[in-house]
Formats: sequence, C-alpha cells, structure tokens
Amino acid sequence: MAEHVIMDANGIRRTLVRLAHEIAERDEIGQVVLLGIKRGGEIVAERVRDCLYEAEGIRVPCGGIDIGMQRDDLVSAFFVPDYTAERPDFSIENKIAVLCDDVLNTGRSVRAALEAIFKIGRPREIQLLELIDRGGRELPIRADFVGKNVPTSRSEYVEAYFTELGAAEDRIVIGKEDAND
Repeated sequence: MAEHVIMDANGIRRTLVRLAHEIAERDEIGQVVLLGIKRGGEIVAERVRDCLYEAEGIRVPCGGIDIGMQRDDLVSAFFVPDYTAERPDFSIENKIAVLCDDVLNTGRSVRAALEAIFKIGRPREIQLLELIDRGGRELPIRADFVGKNVPTSRSEYVEAYFTELGAAEDRIVIGKEDAND
C-alpha cells in the first residue's frame, strides 16, 4: 500500500484558516456553533474554532457529535442498544450549526450526523464543512465549505492523521487498497 501525502501540517493549517474566513464572511459569527463528527471532525471543528477566534476575536461554541447509533450500517435484529444522545454544553436552538468532518465520501456519516443533531435540538440552519471531499456520493449531500476536492476511485482511500489522535504529525494521505487484502 503506497500512500501519498496530499496535505501536510502546513497545508491543513492554511486550509482551516481559509475555511474559518469563509464562515466569517458568510455567517453572523454570534449565531454560529460548530459540531464535529467524532473523532476527526471534532478535531477539525476545534481547529476552525481556534482560527475563528484568531481572526474575529469571538469564541464560537464547539462540540462533538457521536454518530455511532445513527449509522445505517449498524443493524442487528438481536441487539438494540439503549441510547441517549450526547448533548453539547451549549444550545443549538435557532443557531447556524456548522457540521465539521475530515473526509466526505459516500455521505452516510453526514446523514447519521444530521439525525444525531435533530435529537439534541433544532438549529435554524445546518451547513457542512469538509476538509477533504473525495467524491463517491451515495446520498444527495454536498458540503458548503470544502478544503480540497480530491476525486478518488472506490479502490482508493483518504485518511486524515491528527496529532490530537496520536499521529506523529498532521497529514492527509491518499492510498490504494491492496488487492491481496
């Protein structure tokens, strides 16, 4: 499996600064809340929050969304777990919720996140921010803010590595699945 770095730490930082500026230009910052799809999207949301603070001087509420129980591929006739939606420590009611994730592919994670959001409140608007859009949509989902478009085939993968999640350095790589797996 040969991997190719498509975005290094500096590229990620520059991209997040640009995305934060795009949010500031489009939205009333005082009405924005950031919700990151756990785990990588949560890192993206926290970093966008920090970039918005540096640019605008406003600390935007930021929290994570756990989509595990909303996944449409989590199906079992024998086990239906008891689930209570995690609630952020701020209200999303009538706010502009910017849903953040690291890599957009089929759209299924975003669909699950939308369901999770509506279990915790009803924002005025939901916008989608993706660090990487790799195409391959199976659902009619489109990001409002995109860091980089990286068209891929089904045999390729895109992986984001963040220091907050144990990586030695921030980077985003593209690779090809090994045919022998």
